[in-house]
Amino acid sequence: MPAGAGQLWLPLALLLASGRLDELSLMKEYTNRAQVFHQALGEHLTLLFGTLAPALLIGIPLGFVCHRSARWRPSLFAMLNIIQTLPAIALFGLLIAPLSGLATAWPWLRELGIGGIGLAPALIALVLYALLPLVRSVHAGLAQVPDSVVDVARGMGLSRRQLFWRVEVPLALPVMLSGVRVISVQTVGMGMVAALIGAGGFGALMFQGLLSSALELVLLGVIPAIALALLVDTLFKVIISMLQKVRL
Repeated sequence: MPAGAGQLWLPLALLLASGRLDELSLMKEYTNRAQVFHQALGEHLTLLFGTLAPALLIGIPLGFVCHRSARWRPSLFAMLNIIQTLPAIALFGLLIAPLSGLATAWPWLRELGIGGIGLAPALIALVLYALLPLVRSVHAGLAQVPDSVVDVARGMGLSRRQLFWRVEVPLALPVMLSGVRVISVQTVGMGMVAALIGAGGFGALMFQGLLSSALELVLLGVIPAIALALLVDTLFKVIISMLQKVRL
């Protein structure tokens, strides 16, 4: 773990272990709402991993297309830039009507949890927001692979698929993971806003606290979200650092 991250987490860990925070109003709020807090944690992790999985499945092929095709690259980036400029609340709102219509037309979709509010529109919006940073990082990672290395690999008789998986992807992986790090931290933050459409998570605690003017409840939602973002960021930095050392 980087030294800065250790300096940040160590004092808090020591305080929690000592029990000196138990008398603070924030800890009392956590004790009273432990079950709700754990549910919010599970919902926020669902938003995170539920966003990362489809974003990777969509973003990596799109990044490869942008790298290989100069013809499609401007159009794809222009479309993803438009999505990125939309405010989160506006995008959540735009998804309510079509998803509600689909759930009305096909009731079995509602049984799967797909509707105008809830987890489905939140995940769709978060995936859309994640695509631009991810596609850019995939394209940038593949673009920085030296041509000389590619030429040597082709001279060794590697097929196009073998060249991609054995040469280009390993060399581009640190840059690609930097993009995954960005969208992971971004998703943790934007997941707070998703609570406005019923997606739950730490944002639900924060907005409940704001509505009731309860500062402790607000902090009970905000502080864990910040800690989760820092944890995810640190984890990816460690992984990227290890990969770069292996390459050296």
